[in-house]
Amino acid sequence: MVPMSPERIVVALTGGPEGEVLLRRAAGIAGRGAGGELHSVYVARPAPGGAPDPPGLARLRALTEELGGTHHALVGADPAQAVLDYARGIDATQVVVGVSRRSRLAAAVRAGVSDRLVADSGDIDVLMVSHPYARGAADAQRPSALSGPRRLGGWALGLAGPVLLTAVLDATRSVPTIQALAYLALTVLVALVGGLWPAVAAALVGSLLLNYFFTPPLHTLSVADLENVVALVLFLVVAVSVASVVDAAARRSVQADLARREADSLSRLNRALLRTRHGVDELLDLVLETFSMTAVTLLRSGPDGTSTRVATRGDRPPLDPRDADVATDAGEPVVLLLRGRTLPPHDLRVLGAFVTHLAVVLDREELAVQAAAADRLEQGNRLRTALLAAVSHDLRTPLAGIKAAVSTLRTPDVRWTADDQGELLAAIEDSADRLGAIIANLLDLSRLQTGGVTLVPDVVGLEDVVSRALSGLAEGDRVQLDLPDDLPAVRVDAGLLDRVVANLVDNALRHTDAGVQVDSGVTDGRAWLRVVDHGPGVRAADRAALFEPFQRLGDAPAGAGVGLGLAVARGLTEAMGGTLTASDTPGGGLTMTVSLPAVPTPRPLLHELVQP
Repeated sequence: MVPMSPERIVVALTGGPEGEVLLRRAAGIAGRGAGGELHSVYVARPAPGGAPDPPGLARLRALTEELGGTHHALVGADPAQAVLDYARGIDATQVVVGVSRRSRLAAAVRAGVSDRLVADSGDIDVLMVSHPYARGAADAQRPSALSGPRRLGGWALGLAGPVLLTAVLDATRSVPTIQALAYLALTVLVALVGGLWPAVAAALVGSLLLNYFFTPPLHTLSVADLENVVALVLFLVVAVSVASVVDAAARRSVQADLARREADSLSRLNRALLRTRHGVDELLDLVLETFSMTAVTLLRSGPDGTSTRVATRGDRPPLDPRDADVATDAGEPVVLLLRGRTLPPHDLRVLGAFVTHLAVVLDREELAVQAAAADRLEQGNRLRTALLAAVSHDLRTPLAGIKAAVSTLRTPDVRWTADDQGELLAAIEDSADRLGAIIANLLDLSRLQTGGVTLVPDVVGLEDVVSRALSGLAEGDRVQLDLPDDLPAVRVDAGLLDRVVANLVDNALRHTDAGVQVDSGVTDGRAWLRVVDHGPGVRAADRAALFEPFQRLGDAPAGAGVGLGLAVARGLTEAMGGTLTASDTPGGGLTMTVSLPAVPTPRPLLHELVQP
């Protein structure tokens, strides 16, 4: 099989507004195969000092580069021949040119550039692309100032009105001045009702009737007096002029209304884009509302030319461009398929802005997903590094203590006293407790990160929780309790809350040589438990890092653990529907506050309040 050569597309630009349509169509063709090339060419005619570039050429040059193509400026007396010479020089496979904007009369007198490109192209394919600015298209797309029924009524009034007015004027025998003004007033009325051409018809019919019935000699179209000829001509000129002014004003009003609606649509689009972080669905709903469509489908074009459906809205959204009433350019990164009605050119311009914004939103969402994945990867790497450090040091330290104590006890040539043996066994027990606490925190952190925490809620008293938590701490006697007798119960997992309190108290004891205070109370239906120490404290800027796994601040003493206690405490507290916050202790130190929903205390019955 002979490999196909890549597409080399040459776009002939005039600098006019149709250039954007041509470039996007050519980019879509060049992108269908691998290695496609896009070349835009503008030919300037030779002039002394050089001719200035058209105002829109710089924008088209930038668009060419944005689409991955190259722009070339040529000079030649014959633009068609210059474009073909360039195309043959690069072995182009196709030339894209727009349908001529010249009138049919001008094209009949002298062939345009597009026609000569087709005639002289030889073996190079020439694609003539229609656009809103092609000859005859502007008139066909010019918005009508009046509805169909009004235009029909204008024609009826313009043709029948002069006849009826003639009958009235003939019956009343009015003076010539009133007769002319009456026909002029009728012409203005027809212009207001039906627009320019019905008013012109009314002016012509009125001038003929005015001449035939009221200008001497009567009942003939000939005019004997030169003054009457001038009067009839002036009447016709004034009538047509007034009709033209009225029609132009109506059309400008329609154009202003279209511009206002276009500005409103773009304003709503910008507000929607600024208001939402992930606004694809909202933007699609705005498309349906703005253009009065029933359904829309958003497709994303891939580098291989395939399209992926991103989102749909509405009833029976189209899945294929052939099923859609409106389909945006397939050469764009995103494509919209709409069902409901066809759109005029001014609405297509606004729709293009929606397509651009949708592409921006999709890119933003993709970047957000990539950033989140990168953050998760970075966090995972950080956790793995910290875990390796914990395993290599903090887990080995208690193991080394256990091994040293056991080896000492097993020394055969030394006889240990009962006190020495008790001291070594206590050291073994302490190291084993430290090792068990580290392993328990690692397991709890793993369950929290994987969502594997299973709650067994029960109504418990905070004083019971504090008592159980302190009983498992070696230095629990350094804790001062201030717990009121009427403290309400809380509905929590008792075992998990024991771990929370134990971690908080253990952390406080390791950071202060003084005692630790534990108190509690109730505020606004929530029970709180505070663990107060008078150690070095933590700066406000560093408090958020307190609850991160494997975080130990610079003032943490040596051997202070792997930095999991507070992270596990907060995770378990939030899993039970509570909060854990850090604040300064008055006079120095750190206060950790656990807040949990209190169980309402039932009101005593009346017979219980009344003593016999």
